[in-house]
Amino acid sequence: MTLELQPELAGELVELRPLRADDYEELFAVASDPLIWAQHPVKTRCQPDGFRKFFDESLASGGALVVIDRQTQSIMGSSRDHGYDPEANEIEIGWTFLARSHWGGRYNGELKRLMLQHAFRFVNSVVFLVGPENIRSQRAVERIGAVRDGSRLDSGGRESFVYRITASSSRNGVNPGRFFMGDESCRTR
Repeated sequence: MTLELQPELAGELVELRPLRADDYEELFAVASDPLIWAQHPVKTRCQPDGFRKFFDESLASGGALVVIDRQTQSIMGSSRDHGYDPEANEIEIGWTFLARSHWGGRYNGELKRLMLQHAFRFVNSVVFLVGPENIRSQRAVERIGAVRDGSRLDSGGRESFVYRITASSSRNGVNPGRFFMGDESCRTR
């Protein structure tokens, strides 16, 4: 079975679909908030030139997804699957950002549950690379059950903490109450 990097997924709160070129304006409207990038090493993503580079790289990656609020049907952010390594039996989930109106855990939690459920159909391990200064993202991945597992350089050559969650740990109740692999509300569309 081949890993699909851009699945269409839906939960109660969010749906995910492949990023398209015509998503630029609506996604930039979300990304233009400088507070989203305050702890990120690339703070220029809130500016037109910085976001254009990020957006074009996302499109070219073949793994970028837009996150849509199911109630309003508006784009509220994006995320990406990257670095599928069949030998290590792992993939990275990252480049996630959400509108501040959707911060607070419920939306990100469901987004990550959907992406993890999909990934664990193909791999045994998912990693998240998080900048050392990005405390907000470190806490977010810890809330879904990821555990810090060293550090390494990210695709931009920056030192990053590696957080990992495995299929077996998620099935065995990692962080019960926050991460349910059998949650019926998270399904492939």
